[in-house]
Amino acid sequence: MDIKRTVLWVVFSFSLLLLWDGWNRHNGNPSMFFPTATPVQPAAAAAGSAPATTAVPQVAGAAPSATEVAGAPVAKGETITITTDVVKADIDTVGGELKRLELLKHRDTVDPTKNLVLFDSGSGHTYLAESGLIGGPFPNHKSIFTARPGARALDNGNDVQLVLESQENGVKLTKTYTFKRSDYVIDLKHTITNDSAAPIAPSLYLQLLRDGSKPGGESHFYSTFTGPAVYTDAEKFQKLTFEKIEEGKEQHANKADNGWIALVQHYFVSAFIPPASAPRDIFTKKVATNLYAVGTILPLGTIAPGASTTMDAKLYSGPQESAVLEKTAPGLELVKDYGWLTIIAKPIFWLMTHIHALVGNWGWTIILLTVLIKLVFFPLSAASYRSMAKMKAVTPKMQAIRERHKGDPQAMNKEMMTLYKTEKINPLGGCLPIVIQIPVFISLYWVLLASVEMRNAPWLGWIHDLAAPDPFYILPVIMAISMFIQTKLNPTPPDPVQAKVMMFMPIVFSVMFFFFPSGLVLYWVVNNVLSIAQQWVITKKMEAGKK
Repeated sequence: MDIKRTVLWVVFSFSLLLLWDGWNRHNGNPSMFFPTATPVQPAAAAAGSAPATTAVPQVAGAAPSATEVAGAPVAKGETITITTDVVKADIDTVGGELKRLELLKHRDTVDPTKNLVLFDSGSGHTYLAESGLIGGPFPNHKSIFTARPGARALDNGNDVQLVLESQENGVKLTKTYTFKRSDYVIDLKHTITNDSAAPIAPSLYLQLLRDGSKPGGESHFYSTFTGPAVYTDAEKFQKLTFEKIEEGKEQHANKADNGWIALVQHYFVSAFIPPASAPRDIFTKKVATNLYAVGTILPLGTIAPGASTTMDAKLYSGPQESAVLEKTAPGLELVKDYGWLTIIAKPIFWLMTHIHALVGNWGWTIILLTVLIKLVFFPLSAASYRSMAKMKAVTPKMQAIRERHKGDPQAMNKEMMTLYKTEKINPLGGCLPIVIQIPVFISLYWVLLASVEMRNAPWLGWIHDLAAPDPFYILPVIMAISMFIQTKLNPTPPDPVQAKVMMFMPIVFSVMFFFFPSGLVLYWVVNNVLSIAQQWVITKKMEAGKK
């Protein structure tokens, strides 16, 4: 049985499937492998105003739940802009909601001349952070707030605060936003004062609102996750999809006294982090057409007349930098999703950070990491190449056997096995070492694809962004040449059809890598060059030994 032929056909068929799937997604058709975001529809609110239909959590009996309030009156407010060294935030006095957040250290994917805008309330995109009170006619994210006077920029200080106040039916809600230097964590304190004549029992809700569309500039040839996420100590990290929320089939932790809720997209995340040990309910909700909410509700207990209570929370909104996320909240680093090979991917990224600390360039880091991985797998690769060299040496004999037994596959396979035994060749010898290395290669693929550190990171010359495709396609062309050389070094398949397939493989893979991030292509180019050198040396030594 020709095991290698089967393996090659499987690889080639899967490559064609990936190309076909990428072509489908490029033309707006659903993917066969990846969840497709809900199509963009004009459900977002106009700039400077709140959505016409908004999810307002309410208390039903003793169990809080999320319900919709439709047709809420649209009030006009003031937009207050807070600027630090890393963010520029717009906060609306209607509801005190964070309606725009510009990251000053990160460039937009579509238009690199502009900064990346994460939160937004424009006509084509909705992404908001909202909070308020439920359990009565209390101030919420539709109420009018008044801003206290104060600084609006960081200037020479280390933090800047914005204090907003709103009062309804004798209950005053004070929101205090605190922005800090070089920090993507925004402290958000809610102070509730009961100036009424009766005790109250409100609950505080924190929610993130977003449309279900993918971020602009996403590649059609590989898919990254965009959607809500929930974390609790008991249920751990749970990714949710807008499609499941749309259908009402989402399943996630509903109650906890720890954890956080978040909205995740490629390279960036926004997460509300309530205080530890505070009991809470967790909800997801479809708010309007192509508009969804994920949030948490925190009971505040009974507040007597004349008394007040405070609830602190944190809002992280910025890049998915592992070291920063780990310090911000337990489990928050899991939003940087490496898939089912996280156990391998995390040590690889840890090693990359240490290499980068020495060389200071992510391109050279990728090259040095590739060399280290090749050294670790050197014995396995050597065994594979020795097996391939032996197969190449007996290829004429294999072709002769095929010619003799064209019409008798059983006799052909029997004589092939005899040949393998005589020449001491393991037909799986060239495949098994490669199969063992596949999990590491896949893990490295996800590390390079998920790491925001590669975004806008230059290597040298024409490569100014390792997270973007090669602008001149030089690396993909070099990769195609290296794959063609590898094909020539490998034994020629006896089957003419199989031989033609192997000749087309470099072209197929090169077309895919034309659209991949240059950091990934750089890894494969270096890996191929090292493999060619190793295979050539081993083949020459074996040929010299036989002579």
